[in-house]
Amino acid sequence: MKAHGNAVTQHPADDNYAPVDPAQQPMVCQLPEGSRIKLIGLGGIGCVVLDYLARFLTWHAQPMRLVLVDGDTFEPANAARMQFAALGNKAQVKAAEILGQLGETALTIAAMPVYVDEHNVAEIARENDVLFVAVDNHVTRRLISERVQQLQNVALFSGGNDGVNPPHQRGTYGNVQVHIRRDGQDLTVPVTRYHPEIAQATAGHPGDVSCGELVKSVPQILFTNLAVASCMLNAFLAYSSGRLAYQEAKLDILEARCLPQFPLKEAIPAPGSASPRLQINRPR
Repeated sequence: MKAHGNAVTQHPADDNYAPVDPAQQPMVCQLPEGSRIKLIGLGGIGCVVLDYLARFLTWHAQPMRLVLVDGDTFEPANAARMQFAALGNKAQVKAAEILGQLGETALTIAAMPVYVDEHNVAEIARENDVLFVAVDNHVTRRLISERVQQLQNVALFSGGNDGVNPPHQRGTYGNVQVHIRRDGQDLTVPVTRYHPEIAQATAGHPGDVSCGELVKSVPQILFTNLAVASCMLNAFLAYSSGRLAYQEAKLDILEARCLPQFPLKEAIPAPGSASPRLQINRPR
């Protein structure tokens, strides 16, 4: 199934997937001090990711930097599927809101009130970044993916879901892609590798069509947003604790399932560990 703006092509489940032995490593976040995490897109998925990610990083109690990136603005109509304390630029509003909620913290939070485009993507996605991409269009995903492929060390978690567009889409499907590069080597494949709808995207950039117009034309199910946000955070936890053993996950809330895709022969070591020569399993 091809997406119309949010989720991407579905893949069959891989029956050969084997979960990592829980005895191998503790589930402890091993992000190094001073890590820089960027959340791009603060819509229905991004706002949920932010709430839990900011608290997780605060609990980690290491000096880190969380940067929120979005050029869109909160409007009264957005309140039906997003929680925000004020109107205005999404990145700036949510940065101030989360800082007020967290209180004293070693986590630094900053806002970049811009859309990602070909002129600023190199400034936004930089070496050693951990990137959460929760945007509503494939053009932005493509720009970020192409930039990530130029970097030596970076982690990318990209999530999206279908809108409600009967009879073709019921709005319950979503997926998450993970692209990890270490020392210039792909430890998982780029998000464009098996998703031509991303690789070939040329239309639908938010600079051309506002997020508000997109939401009106393609409504979404809140619970699907929540499931995708959770799946992105789960993949991040697995990565940060040295337990990530898949390259993608697909989910469907109506069918009560979330399945890993494209398994790795071994889990990717935690950030800061020596870079292995992992053998990536290719889909048949």
